[in-house]
Amino acid sequence: MIEHEAGPRLADMLSPRVQLIAWELTRNCNLFCAHCRGSAGYGIYSDELSTGECFRLIDGILEVGRPILILTGGEPLARPDILQIARYAAGRGLRVVMGTNGTLITAETAASLKEVPVSRLGISLDFPIAELQDNFRGQKGAFEGAIAGIANARRAGIEIQVNSTITKLNVGYLDDLLALALKMGAVAFHPFMLVPTGRGKGLEALELPPQQYEETLNWIYDRQQELGDRMFFKPTDVPHYLRVVKQRQKQDHEALVRKTEVAGHNPANSITRGCLAGVGFCFISHQGKVKGCGYLDVEAGDVRKQSFKEIWSDSPVFCRLRDLSNLKGKCGVCEYRRICGGCRARAYEATGDYLEAEPYCIYEPVSLRKGN
Repeated sequence: MIEHEAGPRLADMLSPRVQLIAWELTRNCNLFCAHCRGSAGYGIYSDELSTGECFRLIDGILEVGRPILILTGGEPLARPDILQIARYAAGRGLRVVMGTNGTLITAETAASLKEVPVSRLGISLDFPIAELQDNFRGQKGAFEGAIAGIANARRAGIEIQVNSTITKLNVGYLDDLLALALKMGAVAFHPFMLVPTGRGKGLEALELPPQQYEETLNWIYDRQQELGDRMFFKPTDVPHYLRVVKQRQKQDHEALVRKTEVAGHNPANSITRGCLAGVGFCFISHQGKVKGCGYLDVEAGDVRKQSFKEIWSDSPVFCRLRDLSNLKGKCGVCEYRRICGGCRARAYEATGDYLEAEPYCIYEPVSLRKGN
């Protein structure tokens, strides 16, 4: 184990500013997806936050900042009061987006979401082939339903981003998935690198090996260079993408194509750091449990027992995540730790310690190389 000096140094501290909150409004879902973080399924889940509790939580979030609020699930459209909650958040000045499987977006639903307004829908497509998507999502017709939902949302004037969970099963379809996203008029493509939690634990053997992760991140970088502002790429659950970007920028002697311009046009299109858990991002469960992200199963607080402001400001879990001197192994001495930080959820799943080194990064920090 690599030892650190006692006590945090100013250079090790990250300043928190809540930018994004993913809120699991329900675990009820009409699909049964193989990778599901929450092991969501069809049916009523007990002890969900009530409509009134949701309104009070939105008020509490506003005491801390004005983050983008991602309404997700399960399937958020399976919750009867979803439009009330979304409308309340938007009415209080929050930018509201939604993560959905797309299958419940009728023309009427799309019109209602536009009226809220929900400014963007992240719709999950993991395969460009109906049979494979249906198998992965646990229901026949899931692919056609998602495609129809995207079309209805586009006709209503709502931005679409395509979310794809990448495993050995579909990494070979990345070019086809991107082509489909472009054809459907999506403005962003978010490859989610599998973190084997919840039902996704059953896919652990299908995680990309570290070298293939690296190749995939370079594929993303290359496609961003080619497409510029036609498509914004945001790899998720893989913070070392920013290390790859820095290395490629240095290698190619050029900046990431139009990154600044894209981010300037749309607050949903930005990459500020690799792992944002407890620094710029947090997750809120259907029961009000707050975590660094949805894949990091370590509770930082409970909005039924504390204010959101108190949790965000003072949670011991978040405070540890903000102090880079707490990082262990090669992450702790890596020259890219301020912009990357390693995936804390993947470290936790692999070792039981969310401060351990990222297990899927092949990079060797300069200080650990022979001769240094």
